[in-house]
Order: sequence, then C-alpha cells, then structure tokens
Amino acid sequence: MNTELDQGAKAFSSFRVLNGEDNHSEREHLFRNMAQLFSYVSDRCDDDQVAQYDEVLCRLAELVEVEARVHVAKLLAPLERAPGTVVVKLANDDIEVAKPLLEFSNVLSDDDLIEIIGHQSEEHRIAIAGRTNVPERVGEAIVAHGSTPSVVRLVRNSNAEFDKATLQKLLQRAMQDAEIAADLRGRHDIDWKSLRTEIDSASTKVLENLATPTHSLDPVAAGKVNAVVYNRMRNRAGFSATEWKVAYNQVKALSDRKQLDERALARFARFGYGHHAAAALSVMQRVAPEVFVKWLASQDYVAITVALRAAGLAPDMFEAIFATLPWRDLPSDADKAMVLSRFEALDHDEAVSIFQLWRAHSFRKRAATEHREAIGA
Repeated sequence: MNTELDQGAKAFSSFRVLNGEDNHSEREHLFRNMAQLFSYVSDRCDDDQVAQYDEVLCRLAELVEVEARVHVAKLLAPLERAPGTVVVKLANDDIEVAKPLLEFSNVLSDDDLIEIIGHQSEEHRIAIAGRTNVPERVGEAIVAHGSTPSVVRLVRNSNAEFDKATLQKLLQRAMQDAEIAADLRGRHDIDWKSLRTEIDSASTKVLENLATPTHSLDPVAAGKVNAVVYNRMRNRAGFSATEWKVAYNQVKALSDRKQLDERALARFARFGYGHHAAAALSVMQRVAPEVFVKWLASQDYVAITVALRAAGLAPDMFEAIFATLPWRDLPSDADKAMVLSRFEALDHDEAVSIFQLWRAHSFRKRAATEHREAIGA
C-alpha cells in the first residue's frame, strides 16, 4: 500500500502538466500512471476520489496521443468501478481506443451503447455486437443503424437478445442479404413456429425460406431453450446478485457524469431495468446497497414506500418504479394497489422525517458496532 501511495503522491505532484507547464512525455507518463494507480485502488475509492480521477483523466485525455489513450482504455475496460465520464469519452474515441471498452466494460450502460451505435462508426457497432451480453434495446439499435458486418456479428452472438420488432427487421433485411439470412437460419434458440403468428406476411415468406427442409431447426433444442425473447418478461426471476453488481456500478458511473436524476429513473422504469432502478434509489437516497438489497429480499414494502416518498416521487412514478424493482417475489396486483394507497396517504414531510430518523439510528448502530469491533468486545 505504501508503494501505491508513493505513486499517487508522485502523480499528483505532477499536476502542473494540466496547466501546460510540461512537455509531451510528461503528460503521457502522468496519464498512464494515473490510470494504473486507479486500477490498483478502484475498489477502495469513495465517490469524491473517483470524481477527482475522472476530472484529471478527462483533461489529460485531451492532451495525449492515441497510443496513451489505447493503453488507458485497456486498463479501464475490465474494472467493475471506473470513472464514468472518462470511460464514455474514450468509448467514443477512435476505434483502436474505444474497442476494449466497447467489448468488455460493464461501466457502459445500455443508453451509452445506444448513443455510440447511433453516432459512431460501423467498427464501433461491430465491437458492441460482440459483447458478452447484448440486451434487446442495444441489439435493436445495431439492427437499425448497422451495416451487414455489425448485424452479422450480432446475429452470430448467442448472447444477443431480440424482441419481436427486432426479429421482424432482421427478417426484412434477410430478404436482401444472404449472409444475414444464413446466420438467422442457424439460430436454434428462436422459436420460429411461434414467431410466424406474430409477424407480417412479407416476413413470413422470408421465414418460410429460412426454415427449409435442408436447414431444419432442431425442435428439441428450440423447445428446451424456449427463447422467443419477446415473450420473456423482464425482472420476473427476482433479484440477481450479478445483475445488481453490474447495475450498481453503471448507476455510479451515471452519477459521476451528473446524470443520475428523475429522468434516469423514468427510463429505468420504462424499459424494465429493475436492478438499475433499485441501484439508482440506493445512490440517490444514500442508502447502503446492502440495506436496499435487504429490503428487496424481505419484501419490505414499508421501507421502500417511505424512501421513495421522501425522495419526492410523484405517485405515477412511484407506481412504475415499485412494479419494476427486482423483488424476491413478484408483488400481486393487490399488493401494488395497497402500497400505492399508502404512498398517496403518506405526507412528504412526514416521510422525510421518518427517513432521517431511520438514517440517524442506522448510523449510530453502525458506529457502535464498529467501536465494539475495534476494542475486541
């Protein structure tokens, strides 16, 4: 740890480079060293420290050559927690800089990726199409904006998810593109039989050509996978620790960029991003993530109701968020109606007072626990 602190002191002592009091090699050396140091301590940095790294790395990224930016992008790509602004900046850079982040960074949200798909190059779209997980909205954007190479890579990616509208667009493109048609034919995870009842007549004709006897789909595999993705209901499987970890870090990155607000909550609710909605509320209300997860696991409707009323949400927003959250068990319609009624009956100032009392009690309890542990009691 002393070595890391020494490196940090050395790096921060060189901040004169930000004011032009340096040469080119010093700028690149500082940029690389700052990113390397952050990669060592990222799991121990608080929000203020991450913000400091974010600001400095963003400024330095404007002053260095592409080789240094490539080096830093590779350092940041595998990190679970990375400064949100600089990650997005580098992900929009030249493809040699952006590629490792587009392929591997979990800090980039679906909205970030969709923005890049719409405004950057085909090479950027190809990198995104090969990600370990390509959610429906991201795949839809690639199909809408991509050329054959990115769409082919998407279709070949067994972890890419397609909703009904995207599948129909793919079938329409397959009418003009034999390569896309061939790769669609090889997707054994799509229940083509069910799809026929959901698409238009033109797409049905393409579908008939895809499912020729010489390239028949394996009905056993299709039945086991049951992957008519548009029939899948998001967030019905309850809480996922893996999804929570990714969502929480993406929300923190959004907060780094000062973009975590009620509009972000509305997007999470609209697209069914339950883990993101929960993580956003945890960060916005300064509730420890383990506490928020406990509320979800124990179906603690009262705690969530008070927290969201204290946050100043309107009833319609509360209703949308409550239905989206990744509860252990899906709330019934009666549960939703009861909780909404309690939310509307609870005065905002009263909720704020209750929430502040809870927070003060929680902090005192935590401090007492830490004191007992420190004295070995």
